Amino acid sequence: MSPEHRLRRHRRTKIVATLGPASSSAEMIERLFRTGADVFRLNFSHGTHEDHAASIATVRALEKSSGRPIGLLADVQGPKLRIGRFAGGRVHLGQGQEFRLDMDPSPGNARRVQLPHPEILSAATPGTTLVLDDGKLRLRVAHNRGDHLLCEVMTGGALSDRKGVNVPDIVLDIPALTKKDRIDLDFALAHSVDFIGLSFVQRPEDVAQAKEIAAGRAWIVAKIEKPQALDQLDAVLDLADAAMVARGDLGVELPPEEVPLAQKRIVRAMRARGKPVIVATQMLESMINAPAPTRAEASDVAGAVFDGADAVMLSAETAAGQYPVEAVDMMDRIVTRVEQDEDWRHLTDAGRPPPEASISGAIASAACQVARTVGARAVAAFTMSGSTALRVSRDRPVPPIMGLVTDASIARRLAVAWGVHAVVTENATGMSDAVQRAVRIAREEGFARPGDVIVVAGGIPFGEPGTTNSLRVATVK
Repeated sequence: MSPEHRLRRHRRTKIVATLGPASSSAEMIERLFRTGADVFRLNFSHGTHEDHAASIATVRALEKSSGRPIGLLADVQGPKLRIGRFAGGRVHLGQGQEFRLDMDPSPGNARRVQLPHPEILSAATPGTTLVLDDGKLRLRVAHNRGDHLLCEVMTGGALSDRKGVNVPDIVLDIPALTKKDRIDLDFALAHSVDFIGLSFVQRPEDVAQAKEIAAGRAWIVAKIEKPQALDQLDAVLDLADAAMVARGDLGVELPPEEVPLAQKRIVRAMRARGKPVIVATQMLESMINAPAPTRAEASDVAGAVFDGADAVMLSAETAAGQYPVEAVDMMDRIVTRVEQDEDWRHLTDAGRPPPEASISGAIASAACQVARTVGARAVAAFTMSGSTALRVSRDRPVPPIMGLVTDASIARRLAVAWGVHAVVTENATGMSDAVQRAVRIAREEGFARPGDVIVVAGGIPFGEPGTTNSLRVATVK
């Protein structure tokens, strides 16, 4: 046991940090991890497979040297809808003017430009809104002529080559996984990543397709970034292993005042399901170029913690920013401070969903209640698939959760789960062995000292997933 107790975190909410040019070296990745990053995100919208393979190797080597499981999230790009190019590279659209979107690949001008996406042309109807360049310009379809759209400019401004197009009003007949995504997905799974971030989710079938490809090799994280996913949220979340509140695109396609409500809705729905949820995008955006965040950003991170998110994520702050370590440190400090607040505990307890109507759910809920009553120092959850630890995490207990697993890949997946400190150990032969093993690990990992009490949850017979049916209280010797 090291003096750091193998890098035990003293907070429950986890931190996801994106790797990129500013954080590609082994030295920087280790600094981010030791500062507080629990999961590293690989953004497949950027970088080569060689770049990502090097990052994966570095993280796995760090995992071995530190003795702590580290999660890897491969975030695939998804379909990117873009306009074509302009003869001069840029035009200015005035409010109220007519503008045409067509399939003609020739360079555009102030009256028209190519829209190389027949799916939009076939689905758009009069009144459909098109949002360009991350929300800077808005068009409304006046007429659909079959081979082109005649639009009215509602919000004008400068428009340049290959800017993005968002269509918040309609479901597009486009799969969430492009040809590039499938290649990236095969690569990521071959390199044993722990999570796949699925972009452009519109319907539950998108998640089902990704899960079929993953075949249990990684958890599928449904990125909720389109209004269409919100329209079928329950069905999407029922299929997903985890979710991400991807506020970047969601903020483009939804009115700004709706985004905080969507965040709370998604977080609440995932907690009820006992599945991890990550809040992402622009959390400490100003720290890309500044060593400290704005007060609003600090409040935003705190708000996600109060909402009950399992994890908060840094994107460009660590991938391309000037202060990646400072960003992780600041997020760690904000999260830690919020979790020390009495109001946070009161709100967390008040938001506890009813126990699942199952033996496993009842045992997990009882473990948390008993732990509170006896003042336990930890709840030890023996789990084959991670489900027992997630059920305990769902209740947001006062003491930390030790997720005791036999498979390193499950330990890595639990790196994103609220309050879970995963430890790889041998399978218990029975409840007495499980209690002895949990007591020893609690002592070695720095959770308990002789005389302290821990609660142990597991399943008899051990080694069979989905059999959580036993609860013990043990005193550390």
